[in-house]
Amino acid sequence: MKYWTKEVLGTQKPIIAMCHLQAMPGDPGYDKSGGMKKVIAAARKDLLALQEGGVDAVMFSNEFSMPYLLKVKTETTAAMARVIGELMREITVPYGVNVLWDPYASLELAAAVDGKFVREIFSGVYASDFGLWNTNCGEIVRHQHAIGAEDVKLLFNIVPEAAQYLAQRDVAEVARSTVFNHLPDALCVSGLTAGSETDSTILKRVKDAVPDTVVLANTGVRIENVEEQLSIADGAVVATTFKVDGIFQNSVDLTRVKAFMDKVKSFRKNFE
Repeated sequence: MKYWTKEVLGTQKPIIAMCHLQAMPGDPGYDKSGGMKKVIAAARKDLLALQEGGVDAVMFSNEFSMPYLLKVKTETTAAMARVIGELMREITVPYGVNVLWDPYASLELAAAVDGKFVREIFSGVYASDFGLWNTNCGEIVRHQHAIGAEDVKLLFNIVPEAAQYLAQRDVAEVARSTVFNHLPDALCVSGLTAGSETDSTILKRVKDAVPDTVVLANTGVRIENVEEQLSIADGAVVATTFKVDGIFQNSVDLTRVKAFMDKVKSFRKNFE
């Protein structure tokens, strides 16, 4: 099966690496003394390490804008646009964005910086750490077209981190109904939090339910389990394992990226 990932990201079973941006203006953790120059410098260091390590694509996210909002402030999107804009000449791989947890802002940012894809919670109703989490996919997609972002690929997170469907639903049924009702470009299957391993059993049930749709392992993919995850999934979103000592809060470790991607590239030869 040939998916859009080959055309847009350059390979089958791509590794999309997260470039986590430090806290920015308006975020409680923002370093006012270091300012945006510090945020940009940290992002540049991580981006260059990820690219040198051989990842297939990069996704910029405001990962350290904790605690997260379901409707982000204007200053967050503006700050992310500045970071990406300043780095744009140095970006050598396809890239996307994720403004946590606001699909409208994610699409607006993608339109502004020419992002190829966004990852968000586009559908469903959840009980979450952020309160009651509701969505309206029809409005979101109409907004996507209104702002000229219709070519931006939509990566639907159907097993959201730190959240549970308000009504108990089988994940395979969720996958099938999401694909039928919303026509996502990909489904992302996650663990409980960033860095938590995606359950391979759940991943397989989702992939079996929607074999013609791209399914991505969204969290917790490590060098020890990447072959197992990619034997099921059509790609992966990877972050924590690329960082120094595999710790979420740390910066990217080039050596870890290279070792991971060497293993991925060797494994992918079986699918060429």
